[in-house]
Amino acid sequence: MAPNSSPRRVGVLGFGRLGQSLVSHLLSQGPDLGLELVFVWNRNPDRMAGLVPPSLQLQNLAELGERHPDLVVEVAHPKITQEFGGGILQHADLLVGSPSALADASTEQQLLEASGRWGHSVFVARGALWGTEDIARLDAAGGLQSLRVTMSTHPAGFRLEGPLAQVSCSAPRTVLYEGPVRGLCPLAPRNSNTMAAAALAAPSLGFDGVIGVLVADLSLADMHVVEVELRGPPGPSGQSFAVRTRRENPAQPGAVTGSATVTAFWRSVLGCCQLPSRPGIQLC
Repeated sequence: MAPNSSPRRVGVLGFGRLGQSLVSHLLSQGPDLGLELVFVWNRNPDRMAGLVPPSLQLQNLAELGERHPDLVVEVAHPKITQEFGGGILQHADLLVGSPSALADASTEQQLLEASGRWGHSVFVARGALWGTEDIARLDAAGGLQSLRVTMSTHPAGFRLEGPLAQVSCSAPRTVLYEGPVRGLCPLAPRNSNTMAAAALAAPSLGFDGVIGVLVADLSLADMHVVEVELRGPPGPSGQSFAVRTRRENPAQPGAVTGSATVTAFWRSVLGCCQLPSRPGIQLC
């Protein structure tokens, strides 16, 4: 921020582990970075008691615009972006912390239309996706043929819905889902965000072409493992360019969000605050 510029006003939706960390950073470091926390909203406002100053607690999401935010950060649940994202963009840029919301095609279209109408950006946090820029550059150059993202952790770290919630995870390693990311996001909305970020980084494949694999592994009680495998089309010799990465992210037992992801998200907030508002969806 330039010395004489006004602070960038930030609102936070969600007060789970990620939201609490973000609020703490904004209160302690924000003023020195040109950032001002203007509200915190949570579906259960009781969780904010004693932790968020009453003046910063937003009780009614419909009154968000009265706080005049420049950036609203969603770290609550994909349904918040699906239900309120378009309205938020009327007032501010939106940083989506639950990109699995965009697996719903109507939500993606609604956000794009609202972004274009009001001139505000839709930022998407890369979260635990390693090599985001490399994937995006390869895809833009036409060099990406396949992309597969595998998320493995202890079953206590999953928050599953629908038929996946009924699957038994008594075996040492259980593959819960393998298929297009679009089909996984509604069943594991809080555990598929890395895969959703990959689908957005590789629009030539998108939610229908990027393959997501969700694995319950009883040996990973304190860790989330994300493996990314990509391959390009065969070259003149018949060989294909290929990359495989493995990211081991320490996590508290039963936690949805790993420790390194919390740090990465704060960097995403700082990153998008340095970018100009412009219509469209962009990873940060």
